[in-house]
Amino acid sequence: MASVKETLLNSLRDHSARIGILGLGYVGLPLASAFGQAGFQVNGVDPDPRKVNAVNKGESYVQDVPGEQVARLLKLGRLSATTDFSTLHDCDAISICVPTPLRKTGDPDMSFILSATEELAKYIHPGMIIVLESTTYPGTTREVLLPKLGKEKGLVVGKDFFLAFSPERVDPGRVDWNTLNTPKVIGGITEECGEVAAVWYSQALKTVVPVSSAETAELSKLLENTFRMINIGMVNELAIMCERLGVDVWEVIDAAATKPFGFMKFTPGPGLGGHCIPIDPLYLSWKMKAFQYNARFIELAADINTNMPRYVVGRVSDAFNERGVVLKGSNCLVLGAAYKPDIDDIRESPALDVIGLLQKKGAKVEYHDPYIPHLRTHDDIEMHSVGDVMQAVREADCVIIITNHTMYDYQAILKEARFIFDSRNALGKQGKNNPKVVRL
Repeated sequence: MASVKETLLNSLRDHSARIGILGLGYVGLPLASAFGQAGFQVNGVDPDPRKVNAVNKGESYVQDVPGEQVARLLKLGRLSATTDFSTLHDCDAISICVPTPLRKTGDPDMSFILSATEELAKYIHPGMIIVLESTTYPGTTREVLLPKLGKEKGLVVGKDFFLAFSPERVDPGRVDWNTLNTPKVIGGITEECGEVAAVWYSQALKTVVPVSSAETAELSKLLENTFRMINIGMVNELAIMCERLGVDVWEVIDAAATKPFGFMKFTPGPGLGGHCIPIDPLYLSWKMKAFQYNARFIELAADINTNMPRYVVGRVSDAFNERGVVLKGSNCLVLGAAYKPDIDDIRESPALDVIGLLQKKGAKVEYHDPYIPHLRTHDDIEMHSVGDVMQAVREADCVIIITNHTMYDYQAILKEARFIFDSRNALGKQGKNNPKVVRL
């Protein structure tokens, strides 16, 4: 008679295993689509009825997943969605893809993971593989999920059920790297857990990278984003130093980037945004406090990056003074609200901080973003993107480029604007030494 593990592996290899995706956001929906395209029957579970209704209508609300793809998988019977967690009982393999934000106090908000785990614990059964994808601190899979899963039903991990961690590596808006072709790191609670998880994911994804433990997989994700956060913090500080030295930071970076080895180009900006880089390293910093260790690089980079919006607004205010104009009462147009170009994601965007700081200084602020039709500021003020961007450019006392969307006609903006603060070097050489332009 085949063991629980062998039966599960066989069902994964012949794609008869039923897949459950807990959380249908920017990670969950692409993953559900990937498994559906591989021939699995996938059921997405999400408490948000708007997402569930969209999927069941064959519509996509995630930029990286085409609506036609969702509609095709729905028609083939390979994708469905529900708010009913009890459907997890019929699943053999489950990925948890829920948010892991930070609290205002800077410590991890584990409420989504805890809620998902508690619901899943009600419906776990022998022969189930569970993979956590949500970015979190090292030890979460073993210390938080494992004690709750299988405990009431007396299931043994690595024998009756299988548990692993595989960090999501989604970079919204990319066309070269996506869920299917980005290498997938996987680490299990036991060797058997890692083996089962690797077999499952290899059925849909091109490259699976097994590691020795869940903790290794958890920490690898934090290393990736900490590396970026620290290097961005370094070039942000370089920008501040270059301004005081009277040197063009963009020219310095471009010159350094000509070195064909030993250098990786990072560029400064108005602050960090997105779902990973501003948040994930702080999970590691928080965890290390339990070991009486201060993660100094992380804390320093976070301090520099967090204060970049304030630095930008200070530079804008100084530029107004040099022109004999007062920022208070002036009309400011913020160009771009998404956290990076050509996407519709505003999470942790520095644009929100810049807008709020300008408003606190008494400026009249409007914004334009082709991907963000409306937003709510940190002070709970609802704003709507201006309809005619070029008219708003002409009427503004200052245009502040926060997100360098490629759809903007920067040559026309430069011609029509009275004054531009370019925090992204969007104007390039056109903005250098131009009296109408101040660059970060």
